[in-house]
Amino acid sequence: MLNGLSFDIEEWYHAELVRRHVSAAGRISQVEQATEPILDMLARRKLRATFFVVGEVLRDHPALVRAIADGGHEIGCHSMSHCPLWDMTPETLCADLREWWALWGATMGASHPVTGFRAPTFSIGQKTRWALSVLAEEGFCYDSSIFPVANYMYGLNGGPLAAYRPDSNDLRRHDPNGPLVELPMTVWEVAGWRLPVSGGAYLRALPMPLLMHALHQVAKERPIVLYMHPWEMHDKAPAVQGMTVTERIITSYNRSSALAKLERILDEFPFGPLYDVLRPLLGTRPPAAGQTADVSSLPHDHAEAGE
Repeated sequence: MLNGLSFDIEEWYHAELVRRHVSAAGRISQVEQATEPILDMLARRKLRATFFVVGEVLRDHPALVRAIADGGHEIGCHSMSHCPLWDMTPETLCADLREWWALWGATMGASHPVTGFRAPTFSIGQKTRWALSVLAEEGFCYDSSIFPVANYMYGLNGGPLAAYRPDSNDLRRHDPNGPLVELPMTVWEVAGWRLPVSGGAYLRALPMPLLMHALHQVAKERPIVLYMHPWEMHDKAPAVQGMTVTERIITSYNRSSALAKLERILDEFPFGPLYDVLRPLLGTRPPAAGQTADVSSLPHDHAEAGE
């Protein structure tokens, strides 16, 4: 079973717990330095992945994004400016996406199709469920933003654990006629308790034996979906004044070993782009906007979701 590997290509100051503390003058770009080791590692392993790119990075570092695409990696949209969807409306999200698409067309042309979206800070949940309709209308085929367990910032308690088509009124339910496929972030469910094991701060913080055990259990049932941010594996970000101890721990803990931990996981499981994980239902080529697909061919557990 192929598992999904993804990276959210953003600056260190785009992170939700950091951005409120950084002035415009303090926004020193490090995305190229932080991303290059990832690209080198993937090239060495002959692995492809999905890179969800913030529009500001595409605008300011087009050569980096071209290098990602030329490496055979899938490109997805991570919004224009990394504004969480809970701070947006359907109208402002639509404008944001159209700005991203226009920049993409001007920079990359039609040679690299884009079919997937990931919301900044995983900000698609019940209160922002309207976003999925906007995404479908703007030409996306799939989303990978929903965390099926809630924390103090984001998440969807009771959400399905594997690919499904969310119901527009209740994201915990599968709608076979839904306009968009959702590939949720990976959590390990044991005895009714859900532990996030999909990457990010969870990968950095969890002990490796526990993380590996959880991923092996998940892989018995469905594809793993991993994510990381380049800044999480780059320990040279500037010091930020005003952050709380909790914010510092969440954003900075164990950065120096994050890439090595990720490589240990890549040694253990087969990984590829998210589109390839979803290929059984999306087809060999990106479907046209508005075209639907059957999710029945994928491993899933959505039948009881939300009950």
